[in-house]
Amino acid sequence: MHPRSRLFCFGMGYTARTLARALSAEDWQIAGTSRSAGSQGSFSEEGIALAVFDGTAPLVDAGPTLAGTTHVLISIPPGAAGDPVLAHHAADIAALDGLRWAGYLSTTGVYGDHGGAWVDETTALAPTSERSRRRVVAEQDWLALWRERGVPVHIFRLAGIYGPGRSVLDSLRAGTAKRIDKPGQVFSRIHVDDIVQALQASMAQPDPGAVYNLCDDDPAPPADVVEFAAELLEVEPPPLLPFAEAQLSPMAESFYRDSKRVRNERIKAELGIRLKYPDYKSGFRAILAIESG
Repeated sequence: MHPRSRLFCFGMGYTARTLARALSAEDWQIAGTSRSAGSQGSFSEEGIALAVFDGTAPLVDAGPTLAGTTHVLISIPPGAAGDPVLAHHAADIAALDGLRWAGYLSTTGVYGDHGGAWVDETTALAPTSERSRRRVVAEQDWLALWRERGVPVHIFRLAGIYGPGRSVLDSLRAGTAKRIDKPGQVFSRIHVDDIVQALQASMAQPDPGAVYNLCDDDPAPPADVVEFAAELLEVEPPPLLPFAEAQLSPMAESFYRDSKRVRNERIKAELGIRLKYPDYKSGFRAILAIESG
C-alpha cells in the first residue's frame, strides 16, 4: 500500500492495537484515541500518537488530529445516547479529503437468537439485548453517512474475539473460567489475527457499504471450548454448572441469551480470506506456542 497511508483508530483497544502493530510493520502512520491520558506512554514507544477521547466531548483540535488520515477504524461501542464518534466527529470524518476506507467494528449480537441455526449477512437483525440494539442503530447511522456523505464505510460484525492475552486459557489460569451447561448453546468466535487479516484485505479492496461477518468455521458449545483449553493446559476443567446456577454477570448472561451459528462465506468469497485459525483448537494451540516461545 501507499507508504503515506495513515490509520486513525477511535478506541485503541485489543483489536485496534493488533491491527496498528501489523500496519506499523508496513510503514503506516498510526494514531488514535484512548479514554484518558494515562495510557499514552506504551503507545508512544510504538510510535502511535494518542489523543484523549472519552465520548463525552469532541477531540481537542480535531482538524489537525485527523489531518492526513486515509483510513479510519471505529471500535468504540455506542452508549445510551448513540455512537459518540458520529455524535462528535461525523462532519470531520466526512470532510477528510484523502479518506479511502472507514471500518466500523460491530457484533454478531445484532442477529439475536436463532436457536443454534445458521445466520449470514442477509439475515434480518433481531437483537435481544439493549447493547446489541444500540449496535444496530449505530450500523444504520454509519451506513447513512456513506449514503448521504460518501464516507467509505464498511461494517464488520465480530464474533467472540480471542487471542494472546485474551482467551479461555487466561481465565483458566486466573481461576475465573466457568464451564456452563446450557443444552443447545453454541457461540461463534474469531482469533484477533484473522480479524486483522480481514480488515487489511478490505482496506486493499474497499467496497463501501459492505457488511462482513468475522468468525471462524467452528461454532461450538462454550463448555467444550473450556474443556479443550483445560486439556491443553493439563489442568482439571472447572465443574460443569447448570446455566440456572451459574451466577453470571448481567453482561455474561446476555451472551447466553443468544445461540446461533454464524456464516463467514462472504469474507472468503469477496476478500479472499483463508483463515489462519479456522477453529478454536488451532487458535489455542497457536497461542500456547507463542507463549512458550
